[in-house]
Amino acid sequence: MNIFDIYLEKITKIIKSESKNNTLKLPDKLDSVNVEIPPKHFDCDVSTNVSMVLAKPNSINPNDLAKKISELIKKNDDYISNIDVVKPGFINIKFNQKFWNEFIKNVINCADDYGKVKKLKKNKYLVEFVSANPTGPLHVGHCRGAILGDVISNILKFNNQEVVKEYYVNDYGNQIISFTRSVYFRIREIIYKESFPKDKPDLYPGDYLIDIAKNIVNENKDIDFSKFEPISDKLTKLSVDQSLKFVKSNLSNLGIKHDNFISETNIINNKEVEKSVELLKKKNFIYEGKIEAPESEKNSNWVKRNQLLFKSTDFGDDKDRALQKTDKTWTYFAGDVAYHNNKLNRGFDKLINILGADHAGYIKRITAVVEAISGNKTKIKCKVSQLVKLIKDGKPFKMSKRKGDYITVEDLINEVGKDAARFIMLNRSSDVELDFDFSKVKEKSKDNPLYYVQYCYARICSVFRNVNININDKIDVKNFNFKYSSDEIRILKKVSEWPKCIEISLNKLEPHRIPVYLYELSSEFHSYWNMGKDREELRFINKDNKLSEDKLVFLKIISQVIKNGMNIVGVDTPEKM
Repeated sequence: MNIFDIYLEKITKIIKSESKNNTLKLPDKLDSVNVEIPPKHFDCDVSTNVSMVLAKPNSINPNDLAKKISELIKKNDDYISNIDVVKPGFINIKFNQKFWNEFIKNVINCADDYGKVKKLKKNKYLVEFVSANPTGPLHVGHCRGAILGDVISNILKFNNQEVVKEYYVNDYGNQIISFTRSVYFRIREIIYKESFPKDKPDLYPGDYLIDIAKNIVNENKDIDFSKFEPISDKLTKLSVDQSLKFVKSNLSNLGIKHDNFISETNIINNKEVEKSVELLKKKNFIYEGKIEAPESEKNSNWVKRNQLLFKSTDFGDDKDRALQKTDKTWTYFAGDVAYHNNKLNRGFDKLINILGADHAGYIKRITAVVEAISGNKTKIKCKVSQLVKLIKDGKPFKMSKRKGDYITVEDLINEVGKDAARFIMLNRSSDVELDFDFSKVKEKSKDNPLYYVQYCYARICSVFRNVNININDKIDVKNFNFKYSSDEIRILKKVSEWPKCIEISLNKLEPHRIPVYLYELSSEFHSYWNMGKDREELRFINKDNKLSEDKLVFLKIISQVIKNGMNIVGVDTPEKM
């Protein structure tokens, strides 16, 4: 039951009826008419801007029009207790007890479906996230994007969308050659007792390579490791496979499982780059030309030369993008062109890419490629996961993948656990940097949002447990005729905002709104709970050790929303704390 959609539909029906009667003029589109959550300082439950939208075409003051429309809204609606008009023309609606009883009844009957966006076309989504170079375990820099991609997938699934979660394995290029050589030197360290070379800056010196090397040696007794060149291709595959075992283990510990791992090497070897380039040539989006030097090379001996270029500027990019290097090998971008063509060929309706902060500049060119191939501007959405600053004992942790002294996902989970990692990483918009303070994450207080939400659910469970009712059982209440206090209605209002939270999170791909909402709902509940310490009538269990039906359904819908929200975030809801 989305009360905002219900009243938007009612208001739209009213003004269309007035338009037919020639008493109201409507614009061509009514998209800007809305019913929203009002600011907290207003004593109302929903607010609409309808009079401000219609004021201009009707040449009337918005406040005067609001008064007229208010009367039409209130007419024949026995769920409204009061309507106010607030400058510059907002119509604020307050509901009565009958409304809230009907609302609770609907939420109880909806159960796990409460909050889902109705009448939503079912699409097939491909969500690509993490896609870190397979050169070692995931570090905390990957963690935030991993959780972002996973929870976006969960929101889509909650709304009955078909979702495939994918990891693009960048197992092609110079970094993989360096990685394979690094593993090879670790293998020689094990077999021939040679020291790992410390004077080669292109190698990966992290200790995790020792484990990779040991596993390869133990599992491949038939390979002669005396020379690199004869075994380089096979060793690359073995090294990448071992690294992906680390990656999959890290992701599993975060509660994440991808459906697909797509190899860049396979894309290249299957000639998919050539096929994609030919496709773009046929569409007249590729030409030979010269481009300016990149910003990073402005002061070097950059020489303009003919290159194979993609017309990225046709789609809003700041310059056209090179597909081939001087030696005629494909650029990194060319591989991405082929990969996204591969995605489209698999029949997905929507593509979602989660990118790291260092790839934000890649959005325009990737969006351009997808639009050029598909002809559909809305086919792809990219979300950037900004940096995470780790703070412990008041001091920052520093990361360096090349040096091997970075903080891994495994380190993080061992320190704070999966739930804290997921909830706190998601607790702020992904497009701003996040401070992850180990001390605050471990606090058992209001300052730790995860604890505060889990404690809210545990408190509700304690009430059910004390009256021998299983919180997971369905409840059957025949007479929904309860009288709730203003304090209880304030919490019911917050519960009514859950569908709006889901809708915005879905449409804007902003899952941070869910933990923020859950924290706000929990705060309202904890405040109410604490009032019961001084006021016996507010306590859930009465002096006869019973739980009244009105309190039962009240607690049930709060717990139901918290459980559903935490499931989307991928976090547990313990019944005892």
